[in-house]
Amino acid sequence: MNKDYYKILGVEKNASKDEIKKAFYKLAHKYHPDKKEGNEAKFKEVNEAYQVLSDDGKRSKYDQFGSGFENMGGASSGGYGDPRQGFGGFGFGGFENGEAGFDFGNLNDIFSDFFGGGMGGGRRETRRGRDISTEIQISFSEAVFGTSRKILITKTSTCGICGGSGAKPGSKTETCKYCNGQGHIREAKRTILGTISSTKLCEECLGSGTVPKEKCENCKGKGILRKEEEISINVPAGIRDGEMIRMAGMGEAISKGTAGDLYIKINVTPHPIFKREGNDLTMNLDLKLTDALLGAEYPIKTLDGDITVKIPEGVSINEILRIKGKGVPVTKNKRGDLLIKLKIKLPSKISRKSREIIEQLKKEGI
Repeated sequence: MNKDYYKILGVEKNASKDEIKKAFYKLAHKYHPDKKEGNEAKFKEVNEAYQVLSDDGKRSKYDQFGSGFENMGGASSGGYGDPRQGFGGFGFGGFENGEAGFDFGNLNDIFSDFFGGGMGGGRRETRRGRDISTEIQISFSEAVFGTSRKILITKTSTCGICGGSGAKPGSKTETCKYCNGQGHIREAKRTILGTISSTKLCEECLGSGTVPKEKCENCKGKGILRKEEEISINVPAGIRDGEMIRMAGMGEAISKGTAGDLYIKINVTPHPIFKREGNDLTMNLDLKLTDALLGAEYPIKTLDGDITVKIPEGVSINEILRIKGKGVPVTKNKRGDLLIKLKIKLPSKISRKSREIIEQLKKEGI
């Protein structure tokens, strides 16, 4: 099958070498397999097209005979080989695995130098510590009204003596001799694109460009150390079972970088009486038959304290009484309601006198 390498790169047949190179860089960056929207098959196809069109000899043969020129005798004797092999017959797969004497490396690093994403423009890599998680158990009432807790966590934290600088208190810093204060070290790599200059973080100063003249004795100059730390957690009112609280910067610390985050999962103990429905609280109330017929007053224990509920005459089974403002806080001045579901408890046995009364009610159509 004849392949249109010009179409693959999106250039005209009379395109210059510079135009071909720019088209290749753009498409290779777009389809790079390490990118989220990358496409390895497209990347290989673009590379194949570039290896042919960037070489005057191969391009001339391609223009005459198409992509099948490599299978012709002249092509074989001329040393063109498979255009996908590019540099001196080394296969593309060899580049991917860092074989054939070339360090393919991380393509994100390679292309970042072409398109301004590397550290060469003065930008320094931001280091970030690891996120950690834990969980706590709170009561139903604490979930409704909010609470605060203190927990102990063993984690990598910023040194309290040097404040994370790694320097002995009072000691000055000096320029890092390994990177000359740049914070990164430039390296030359041989890749499928030729020799490319890239940068990596200086492992001595970790990107800061300076090191302490005297190291902190507490953390040995690292600026961090593993220790047990007490953390105060503010649980907001109205939190639900299973929800997470994120505490920014309270995770694992890292030298010359920002700390990760701490995530706390909230487990809420079920209440024996109340359940939550949105911002409302619900409960069941068992009524005697006579109270349902004639009305009554019932003492109720709520999360806010004891109240008295008036049961109107003639309530029906599963009727709901609504007590305003006794539910879950929504805002500082607004709360949900308490919903009381009425359950009429019928007697399992009745006396002779009660039966006579009920028979009389039956005659009256009640």
